[in-house]
Amino acid sequence: MKPDFWKDKERAQKVIQELNRLKVRILPFSRLKRRMEDCLGLIRLASEEEDESIEKEIKEEVTSLTLEMEKLRLSTLLSGEYDNNNAIFSIHAGAGGTEACDWVDILLRMYLRWAERNGYSFEVIDSTPGEEVGTKSITSIISGSYAYGYLKCEKGVHRLVRISPFDANKRRHTTFAAVDVIPEIEDELKVEIDPEDLRVEAFRSRGAGGQHVNKTSSAIRITHLPTGLVVQCQAERSQHKNKVSALKVLRSRLHDRLRKEQKKQVEELRGKAPDIAWGNQIRSYFFHPYQKILDHRTNLETANTQKVMDGELDNFIHAYLKQSSQVP
Repeated sequence: MKPDFWKDKERAQKVIQELNRLKVRILPFSRLKRRMEDCLGLIRLASEEEDESIEKEIKEEVTSLTLEMEKLRLSTLLSGEYDNNNAIFSIHAGAGGTEACDWVDILLRMYLRWAERNGYSFEVIDSTPGEEVGTKSITSIISGSYAYGYLKCEKGVHRLVRISPFDANKRRHTTFAAVDVIPEIEDELKVEIDPEDLRVEAFRSRGAGGQHVNKTSSAIRITHLPTGLVVQCQAERSQHKNKVSALKVLRSRLHDRLRKEQKKQVEELRGKAPDIAWGNQIRSYFFHPYQKILDHRTNLETANTQKVMDGELDNFIHAYLKQSSQVP
């Protein structure tokens, strides 16, 4: 027979989700430890037998382990309340017209490649096409462990400098797009009311109802002590029915209160949206007259623009996480 605990499906589901979340954090460390032990064994074997033929293999494995260790070290920086959530990810065209709409498509491809590299799923939920080419705005849900924790680093204005393929005179153009990232939060808010948090008072109804309501304390007033919310019901002659109705009202008011708090949290996470134009960019992508991508927050730059546009964003993301957490 299963324990009574598992009869509470909602509670059991939360425990399973938390267990899976912890596994995601712990298993990579276990795998890395095993690889390090295997590598040490290989080094000892090569040393004992004075076998130089496997030196190249050992060097490659040490390099790979070093990179993996750094990646795991950075993952420990993702300790925010919503870092483990899926990400609601949006890109909006800014100044630049057709050029900006094309830039949205280029960025979209870059983030799709990044998601594929890291094992995340990418689901488009809304898209507005450009008048001629490209996309004016697109919103998607990127799902996977710590999707929001990593992608929050990409929030801001992205600037592109290139020779426009839409300019017959082949002039250099500067255009902008804004990336917005917020965590996906459960839509269904479960309101749990602890009986110990309630003060229930019975009193005589003051409304119409004849002699009965004047002689019987059938009306109910319920005070939710943690929030100070007060509800009361005196519509029925039955004290029990009035209490049930009052609890329904209280639950609805608590639900509304939680929704407002949730909305406020999301707005605080989103912050004030900057103008999608010059002076607000977090990163610049130069395709002409030279090849360079520069992150203005960390001063990290690379000349290998093609790799970045193919989804190799981890260096920029890790640099921002280090800076934000003041980790050397």
